[in-house]
Amino acid sequence: MSVRNRDSLGGRAAVAGIGATEFSKDSGRSELKLAVEAVRAALDDAGLTPADVDGMVTFSMDTSPEITVAQAAGIGDLSFFSRIHYGGGAACATVQQAALAVATGVAEVVVCYRAFNERSGRRFGSGVQQREPSAEGAALGWSLPFGLLTPASWVAMAAQRYLHTYGLTPEAFGHVAVTDRTYAANNPAAYFYEKPITLADHAASRWIVEPLRLLDCCQETDGGQAIVVTTAERARDLRHKPAVITAAAQGAGRKQEAMTSFYRDDLTGLPEMSVVARQLWRTSGLRPEQIDVGILYDHFTPFVLMQLEEFGFCKPGEAADFVAEGALPINTHGGQLGEAYLHGMNGIAEGVRQLRGTSVNQVAGASNVLVTAGTGVPTSGLVLGADG
Repeated sequence: MSVRNRDSLGGRAAVAGIGATEFSKDSGRSELKLAVEAVRAALDDAGLTPADVDGMVTFSMDTSPEITVAQAAGIGDLSFFSRIHYGGGAACATVQQAALAVATGVAEVVVCYRAFNERSGRRFGSGVQQREPSAEGAALGWSLPFGLLTPASWVAMAAQRYLHTYGLTPEAFGHVAVTDRTYAANNPAAYFYEKPITLADHAASRWIVEPLRLLDCCQETDGGQAIVVTTAERARDLRHKPAVITAAAQGAGRKQEAMTSFYRDDLTGLPEMSVVARQLWRTSGLRPEQIDVGILYDHFTPFVLMQLEEFGFCKPGEAADFVAEGALPINTHGGQLGEAYLHGMNGIAEGVRQLRGTSVNQVAGASNVLVTAGTGVPTSGLVLGADG
């Protein structure tokens, strides 16, 4: 089987608009209204109208269908609509789907969105209390009877093994939490604005599931985020500098399950993100040292460390020191630990702001940004680049 050095997607589509609601713990309105507000904000940011939209992409775990959002937002005919599976792992894949549609002429302006009342409504962090009659439900049957009911408990298994293998303590995870909250403290849109933490704060936070403490776990958020994707040519004529989609990828690893891949040969890495990393490096032609900012999915701090290692920014077991040294600016919006938990869509928006030069924690000269989606599940990633 031949291996391509490049694909035909890179550079043909761009993010032209980003928009979000406020991030809160009690939105006081429906998820549909949140979605529509975010979509309209993103279109306004791009200088487009609902009449310009002919495609929509969202997540499978979403209560606001594409056609319903389109109708409520005043959007007309759709020639493309799609849903991506696996929760937070879908984030960057929504943009990949939009880019594929735009690059092939199936659609010209595609809106990707995510909106939920994840704090005041259904709380993903509460996990599952019973198996559903499905293949995924059957897989969970191997872990639920032993008390592994929540995402934190599932991640704790891999986190404990990671610490054991590399001779580390839970403080290793604290560097991620402190970094995220430091950036969030400068971000007026962040829930934890003006609320930085220290390693001592991390160590003093209560246990959730050892070795994870409260400050290792992302928050729960009510809100919505939308991203507008169009052709690179059209984006150049709109309001803001385009964030060109240099590369996009999805990935699922061998023996992949949704958060409970405990039967792999090794629990100290994220094979699904390795699949994404190989594709992004191959198709973009870039290497880790050419990335200026990393927006890494941070529902739990250990998986940020593993992602850095899977992408080759550092060797296995060395990511905690890499983060502590500030070797790469990561999650400059505050991440899901500090800004908001929008299943990674707000991270894509931050990548766009870095390339526009409008981030509240702007990295000087940022021209290549890596963005990743949820880990522990089939996942996705993007490399966004400055135009020209």
